[in-house]
Amino acid sequence: MLEINFHPFKNLKTKRLVLRRIIETDCNEILELRSNPITMKYIPRPIAKTIDDAKTHFKTIDEKIENNTGINWAITLKNSDKMIGIIGHYRLQPENYRCEIGYMILLAYQGQGIITEAIKVVLEYGFEDLNMHSIEAVIDPDNLASERVLQKNGFIKEAHFIENEYYEGKFLDTVIYSILKKNFKK
Repeated sequence: MLEINFHPFKNLKTKRLVLRRIIETDCNEILELRSNPITMKYIPRPIAKTIDDAKTHFKTIDEKIENNTGINWAITLKNSDKMIGIIGHYRLQPENYRCEIGYMILLAYQGQGIITEAIKVVLEYGFEDLNMHSIEAVIDPDNLASERVLQKNGFIKEAHFIENEYYEGKFLDTVIYSILKKNFKK
């Protein structure tokens, strides 16, 4: 079984981006991300309404890093420290050498290839630093933009579950995409 350790926290870099640890001063951007019905459209979680909701979310992220149960990075452009998105590894399954990747980005930065670029370096971290065998992404089948981003990064469709999640009085479908370490290309 894998032993997960996120300490010391590792910042990641790409051509345009720096992925750094999320800090409490990012709560305004967390609120902007999680309170927007458009960015939350395909995420079956409660919409943040207050800065306290954002602070609670930040504390959850920080605790998971401290407890080695999940890791998230703030996505920033190299020329700015402002958080424009969040990406990370969730639902770690060390016994199966598998985890889930998740991400979201502010509306103003969508469609610029930023998430595609961030996924590459987060996959590299997952496969090389964490020694994962496979990484999955669970998405809403209507989220075609996320599907395209995953396919660009070498993910393949693994499953489509029919009405397997119940949220706000409705049953929702989920689709799982995954990539194996042996199929990952830097």
